[in-house]
Amino acid sequence: MGVIVNSTVFAPWEDPQAEPLIHFRNVTKRFGSFIAIDNLTLDIYEREFFALLGPSGCGKTTMMRMLAGFENPTEGSIELAGRDIAGVPPNKRAVNMMFQSYALFPHLNIWENIAFGLRRDKMPKLELEARVEEMLKLTRLEKFATRKPHQISGGQRQRVALARSLAKAPKLLLLDEPLGALDKKLRQDTQFELMDIQEKTGTTFVIVTHDQEEAMTVASRVAVMDEGRLMQVATPDRIYENPESVYVADFIGDVNIIQGRATAAGEDSYRIDWAEGQGQLTATSATSFDAGQTCHLAIRPEKVTITADRPEAADNVVQGRVHDIAYLGNLSTYYVELPNGTIIKAQTANTRRISRRSFTWEDPVWLSWTATAGVLLAN
Repeated sequence: MGVIVNSTVFAPWEDPQAEPLIHFRNVTKRFGSFIAIDNLTLDIYEREFFALLGPSGCGKTTMMRMLAGFENPTEGSIELAGRDIAGVPPNKRAVNMMFQSYALFPHLNIWENIAFGLRRDKMPKLELEARVEEMLKLTRLEKFATRKPHQISGGQRQRVALARSLAKAPKLLLLDEPLGALDKKLRQDTQFELMDIQEKTGTTFVIVTHDQEEAMTVASRVAVMDEGRLMQVATPDRIYENPESVYVADFIGDVNIIQGRATAAGEDSYRIDWAEGQGQLTATSATSFDAGQTCHLAIRPEKVTITADRPEAADNVVQGRVHDIAYLGNLSTYYVELPNGTIIKAQTANTRRISRRSFTWEDPVWLSWTATAGVLLAN
């Protein structure tokens, strides 16, 4: 699946003829005996907004530092636009990096901050002035050109750092947790600004983040990482709807994971025996499972229906009591405890005021879901 850009589907990763801008080929990076990146192969294409997502220590920042030129692979190669960049110093690469701290010069005004790298490259004066004005306009900072960094807000400082990074028209811009210092509301607004700027400039962006929501919002594709390995690389909707492992399902968003044993019950259909005294569950899966093989059914809470009366469906129906309720304003998540102690989460939209909520603590309820609602995973 691709991303819609200007009414056309942008999905170079699905085109076997497309040449990647960045090609990691069997890259391993060791620090002493510690393996930070483990035999990793990955392609990133021109004009992509690519997200490296994972917990602290998963290797995403090491990948970025290798792209920037601050580290070299221990084994394997990294190509940028068809050229092996191992040993090429950071200032000789068509790559720029925007740090979480923004690293603005406090004694220079915004205009001079943006112009700094261009002056060092000895860009002709008129060309330099035109480029800085273009960057101010792109990031909507024209009114703040004469102010110093301490005289503008955090969100504006973030845009100055972005303008400075883009001024030299790099092929690739690396963003290291760029929105980490902003509050939630400003971070959400800035995510859309980043996407807009990336689309206007056509620059390839690679963002490192541990914020799932951020990665899912901005990226054309997301690479979920763990312990130096790629767990899955796909578009945000595929990562969410079709995770390839329990790790990815559990890392992205909220999910119920039910462990059981699979038995074939027709083409691409399986019966799951999972808990004594509980009705059997059914699920569809294109992946083959052997009879009695351990499986994990991953179901998102919004795909679980909660009712006071038993639904008519024969399969995928369980009964329990409301153990806890998380009220999130627009949504409520019900934590329902089954007789065997299992907790299953069901999510509903709060279309009515909270005082008229259908269920409360300790209420007996029924949970149900369709055979296609979950994803059946082997590990």
